[in-house]
Amino acid sequence: MTQTLNGTHLRLDGHSLRIADVVRIARSTVDDSTVELDPAAAVVMDSTVRRKDDLVAQDLPVYGLTTGFGDSCTRQVAATRAVALQRHLILYHLNGVGPQTPADVARATVLIRANCLSRGPSAVRPELVRALLHLLDRQITPVIPERGSLGASGDLVPLSYLAAALLGEGEVEHRGVRRPAREALALEGLTPVELAAKEGLALINGTSFGAAFATVAASDAAELAWVADLATALTCEVLLGNTSHFAEFIHASKGHPGQCRSAATIRELLAGSVLTTTYAEILARRDRLDGRDHLILEQRIQDKYSVRCAPHVNGVLRDTLDWVGPWLEREINSSNDNPLFDPATGELHHGGNFYAGHVGQAADALKVAVANLADLLDRQLALVVDEKFNAGLPANLVDPTLADRGEANLHHGFKGMQIACSSVTAEALKLAAPATVFSRSTEAHNQDKVSMATTAAREARTVVELTQQVAAIHLLALAQALDLRGAHDAGPAVRRAHALIRERVPFLDRDRRMDHDIHAVVDLIRTGALRAAVTGHIAPPEIGVPASYTQTREE
Repeated sequence: MTQTLNGTHLRLDGHSLRIADVVRIARSTVDDSTVELDPAAAVVMDSTVRRKDDLVAQDLPVYGLTTGFGDSCTRQVAATRAVALQRHLILYHLNGVGPQTPADVARATVLIRANCLSRGPSAVRPELVRALLHLLDRQITPVIPERGSLGASGDLVPLSYLAAALLGEGEVEHRGVRRPAREALALEGLTPVELAAKEGLALINGTSFGAAFATVAASDAAELAWVADLATALTCEVLLGNTSHFAEFIHASKGHPGQCRSAATIRELLAGSVLTTTYAEILARRDRLDGRDHLILEQRIQDKYSVRCAPHVNGVLRDTLDWVGPWLEREINSSNDNPLFDPATGELHHGGNFYAGHVGQAADALKVAVANLADLLDRQLALVVDEKFNAGLPANLVDPTLADRGEANLHHGFKGMQIACSSVTAEALKLAAPATVFSRSTEAHNQDKVSMATTAAREARTVVELTQQVAAIHLLALAQALDLRGAHDAGPAVRRAHALIRERVPFLDRDRRMDHDIHAVVDLIRTGALRAAVTGHIAPPEIGVPASYTQTREE
């Protein structure tokens, strides 16, 4: 079981790694992120290694140990060539293209691959897992191109770059410097790994690269779910909105847990607000018919959908995360290469656990839910900046005192920010199309049905990043609107969010560049600093359930 020893110290056993563990270690940039192999797991690993060595010594055809790979499985080699075969496997897959994988995803890949191998059925030596963990401890991050995986047979191409780093091949990022892998290993007093039979295959014939993208994306999406509720509360404040839309009865009547949690969060954030109103208050100050057969109400009794139905949109993301989390935690605690050895019986099994269908389905669903959130926030922003809908605020939230300074009609406030937000939102929506339906037959039609999970997971990461940018633009506009409306009248929780944003970004008193402001607020979102300032909770939102609850450990 994974044990938290001193904050960022983990013990891997292949059964208990949590999403929060992965993200914390992946984003640690100091040497206190020690991860070690559970001694009990090492015992299981040793037992399957012995069984593997026995089979190799008998000159039996065992896939990937004494045969070629994929469609070349009919081409057997002698046991004396089993080690050389593994090195060839790594070298001929070093053909990735595209941008460099972000450091946090690359580190997550290393951790997840180490954890999966520590289960035992992959039949690799404990020393191989420890070599992977040395990369994490010594801040050695493989340079991995993003593109090249079909998500079955695992993530062969990108994971070959991880394996190459162990061999002292290729390049790595080492303590902030890009250098040859062999040089980085030497500087840390480490020697390149010499692969034993099957170890190259076990390293690259798995789902850990796509799972890393999906895991990081899911964690960031959980943070976005809270941020979206904050944005809705702020929107309600600055538009003098109707808080009755978030009444517990309404959402309990629908019953979806995520929707109910979203509405409850918005109610908590709006507590103590003087700016907002309720249906009862609207009725109390309404004009009466007094014998007339009709009249036009001065105040709407229902807000627009992007405010009123916000919990219904964000609730979908929250409920999606409730099943995406467990799916991903099962994946990162699975044996997902081929073939596998049963530690209990020693029996060899050829199969297809490298097929990342669950990762792909989870990632495709996640990006649809997150893209819808971007669209929601973009629609809220449209209301806030438009003088036709923003309940008396200036057009584009321009500082009204500019007119007194002789600069009337020169400044355009948040007009450009809305244009950028619309563009970013459109890109997120475009990427929401499913990737997993685009299977391609390849490799002499051996891999004739593939998951495309890694493409889905990479796109999920991108959609999350785009939505963080949308949320940042919206929050900047909301902070501006709240200043114009009177921040002292907002609820205490909203005021805390506003105060933190103002620590990083000043009030917009004239036109200026705002791209750096966006980056500053994205950082508040991504790190959880905004949520921590408002709620006092530093730990990231929990998603998923402990993998040990859902999987049986091999004995």
